[in-house]
Amino acid sequence: MKRGFSGPKRGENPGEEADLMDQIAGNIGLLIDYPLVNFKILIDGVMIGALFALAAYGLALVWGVMNVKNLAQGDFVIGGGYVSWWLVKNVGLHPLLGVPAAFVVMALLGGALHGTPIHNWARSQTKAMIWVSSITAVVFVIATYMGEQAGSIAGYAGLILTILLIINGGIYNLVISRVIERDLFTSLLATFGLAIMGAQIMNLLFGSDTQSLDLGYDTLYFADGLIDVPIAKLIGVVMAAALATAVILFMKRSRMGQAIRATAQDARAARVLGIDTEKVYAFTFSLNAAICGAAGAIIVMVWVIQPFYGITYSVRAFVIVTAAGLGNLPGVIAAGLGIGAAEQYGSHIFGIGYQQAIAVMLLLAVLIYRLMQQKRNRQVLQ
Repeated sequence: MKRGFSGPKRGENPGEEADLMDQIAGNIGLLIDYPLVNFKILIDGVMIGALFALAAYGLALVWGVMNVKNLAQGDFVIGGGYVSWWLVKNVGLHPLLGVPAAFVVMALLGGALHGTPIHNWARSQTKAMIWVSSITAVVFVIATYMGEQAGSIAGYAGLILTILLIINGGIYNLVISRVIERDLFTSLLATFGLAIMGAQIMNLLFGSDTQSLDLGYDTLYFADGLIDVPIAKLIGVVMAAALATAVILFMKRSRMGQAIRATAQDARAARVLGIDTEKVYAFTFSLNAAICGAAGAIIVMVWVIQPFYGITYSVRAFVIVTAAGLGNLPGVIAAGLGIGAAEQYGSHIFGIGYQQAIAVMLLLAVLIYRLMQQKRNRQVLQ
């Protein structure tokens, strides 16, 4: 019997529905009898909501400046988590240093080298690059399925493919530059394919098991143990806040930040004023990938990552940006914290299995509200 879609049918055991309602009532009663539990849920919601807001701000940048709805947003987050995890496990890097490392690596993958002399040279060697990329891709796929003994071969082939992708302008030059200013369906379809490809590559490289990093820090307890705050999560929130502040200052005070805001307002006018909008687009997408990478590196320290978890972060990012609106940074932060708190309350009341459903329901609610708002604002032309 599917809960939430129909009641118990004749001949079925109605005790399951009764037990579920009793469980929900008991969880609500716990919140009333022990108010400090609400404080703990809010703290957990703020901690996870801060990371949601960080990834959503990157989506707001790409959406607002380039009009690209990036369905691979969550996969960039997971990719950054795997970059940090791999560096810690294989290079011995400290997990906290994995955050700036993931920021840089994902920025390069996003398209940081687009328009540079290295990228221009790569474009002049197109035929050679195609041959090398094709051979490396075949070696990568074959070696991946040959077993554990060929793991190093697959790793080296994957590394060569990554380097070739970076010097050719990254993901921006491969996909995004071709869908800018195109219709909604085109950008959604292209980035959805990018998300599928990214998830499968991470699955081939790192396996389907969940991974995490243990910082080894203690947990702080308050109110006789009713409230616990892991120090690792607290550090993650501080790092997320520091990165968000740095991005805000960059957008307000740097020339590139001003160019990004000018392009978002009117790309044609920006080109007339001498702004290289192609460079702005590439930098914006690279910055978005870098922000997602840092968010993923923080997530792997406080939660877990898995190649196919990206869609969960993409949905949340869309909910936050849709609710807050483009260019509304305070709204993005508030919406991120709000969805984090809502999910924590929902998982406490209905169970952890309903946590993902809450994010989807919030997305539907926001879309319905936006549609009703547009209908009210619509006026008849005289």
